[in-house]
Amino acid sequence: MSDKQPLGRRYDLDLLRYLQVLVEEQSVSLAARRLKVSEPAMSRHLARLRTVFGDPILVMSGRRMVATAFANRIRDRVQTLVREADDLLNDGATLNLKAMSSKFTIRANDIVVGAFGRPILQALQKECPDCRIVFSPESEGTASEALRGNKIDLYIGATDELSPEIMRQTLFETSFSALVRKGHPILKGKITPQSLVTYDHISVSRKGRSNGPIDAILKERYGLSRRIAMVVPTYHSLIAAIGDTDLILPLPRTVIERFPLERMGLDSFEFPFELPPVRPFQAWHPRVDMDQLHRWLRETVHHAVRQELWRIRQT
Repeated sequence: MSDKQPLGRRYDLDLLRYLQVLVEEQSVSLAARRLKVSEPAMSRHLARLRTVFGDPILVMSGRRMVATAFANRIRDRVQTLVREADDLLNDGATLNLKAMSSKFTIRANDIVVGAFGRPILQALQKECPDCRIVFSPESEGTASEALRGNKIDLYIGATDELSPEIMRQTLFETSFSALVRKGHPILKGKITPQSLVTYDHISVSRKGRSNGPIDAILKERYGLSRRIAMVVPTYHSLIAAIGDTDLILPLPRTVIERFPLERMGLDSFEFPFELPPVRPFQAWHPRVDMDQLHRWLRETVHHAVRQELWRIRQT
C-alpha cells in the first residue's frame, strides 16, 4: 500500500461519510446501497480513502470483506466527527429528549426482541425517560410497505426483501450453529455432513419455507438432504421443546451465546461446513433520514446492540 498523501487538504466531510459507512457495512455493495450511489462510484471512494490514509481500509477474508485494524481503530472517531458535523446543520433544532414522550414502533422477529429488546429500551430511556417501544410483528405485510406507509419507524432483521429506496445499516454479523439437547447422540462422535442428516431437523420460517442455505450446501457439495420434521414461524416456540428429543434446531450464534445452556439442559455445535454469514440490519424510509429524533433512535439502537453483543462475549 502506498504512503499517505502529503499534508494538505486530502479529504472532505463526504469522504469521511463514505469511510464511516464502508467500515460499518464492510461491503462496497452494501455501502453503495445505503448511500444511494453506484458500486463503481463507491469503489472509487474506497480507492481514494486508501490513498488518503495509506491503509487498505477493507480487505478480503475468504469470500467477504472485513475492516482492517486501522479502520476499526478510527471507526468511532469518524462516526463522532460525522455526527457532530451533521449536528452543526441542525443546531437550531436541538432535541429536548427528557421532555418528550415518544413512541417508537419497531418491526422485528422474536430473536431480535428476545436478545436486544430490553437493552434497546434501556438505552433509549436513559436519554428519553418517557419514551416507549411497540414491537410490531413481521407478518403484517412487507417491511418496505410498512416503512413507506409510516406504520413503523424502524425495521430490524436480516431479510433482503426491501425496496431499493429503503435505507439500511448493518448492526452486526453472525452465522448459524445448531442447538440440541444435552447428551444428543450426534455429540458423541465427529460431526460430519453424513451424521448431520441422520437426525430430524427443525426449520424456522415465518413464510413456511423448509429449505435454506444448509440444504443447498448439503445437496450441492455432498449430495445429501436432511429431513425437515417441523417448520415453525418463530425460534423461541421450539427452544424449550427440544429438550427430550433428538431434533436439531439451527439458530444464529449470537442467540445461542445468550442461553444458559447447562441450566436449560441444552448443548450446541458448529456445522461441519462454512455457512454464509447473516448480517442483521436496521432499515428506515429516506424521508426520516435527516430527522433528528429518528437519527437519535437509529444511533441509540446501533450502539445498544453492539454494546449488548460485547457484554455477552465478555461473560
